[in-house]
Amino acid sequence: MPAKIQRERVIIGVDPGTNITGYGIIHCEGQNMKLLALGIIDMSKKGGDHPDKLKKIFERILSLIEEYKPDEMAIESPFYGKNIQSMLKLGRAQGVAMAAALYREIPITEYAPKKVKMAVTGNGNASKEQVKNMLERILNFSDEGGVIDATDGLALAVCHFFQKGLNKSAPVKGKKKPVGWGAFLSENPDRLKKR
Repeated sequence: MPAKIQRERVIIGVDPGTNITGYGIIHCEGQNMKLLALGIIDMSKKGGDHPDKLKKIFERILSLIEEYKPDEMAIESPFYGKNIQSMLKLGRAQGVAMAAALYREIPITEYAPKKVKMAVTGNGNASKEQVKNMLERILNFSDEGGVIDATDGLALAVCHFFQKGLNKSAPVKGKKKPVGWGAFLSENPDRLKKR
């Protein structure tokens, strides 16, 4: 017997960073996504050493989990860079965000930045601004003057929605319904605003 499709989900997306960590939380039901929360954990202007920043990330992600009760977490996977120290710090930030989810037994999926951009815009080389604009259209909100790190976190949640098929309807006579951002927009033309 096929597994029952869970129709309603809450997904938290996290873009980890040691100065700014972005997050976005969406509620998904069938084909519909609704924005629940969007924000950043800003440690760029605060003093304190690296462990203090990691503690703040853990505590804030845990408080978001307590408040919104997500079913799953999508997080940006580590990427290779020239600065080894920066990579290590970024990996630690990712680790404490993951630890907060694991503490509440929330499954975690990692996504590479190009995969997120491709899922949201259809272009793996899209700019952060293009991703932000597409998210505003898909989720029908405006984030004028918002911090781009917040929409980076939101993009991870939306990518997870598309990638995991959480927007699929139950198959009809063995046929699968198309998934992804293109299918979502074609089925929800009212969500695409003209600018």
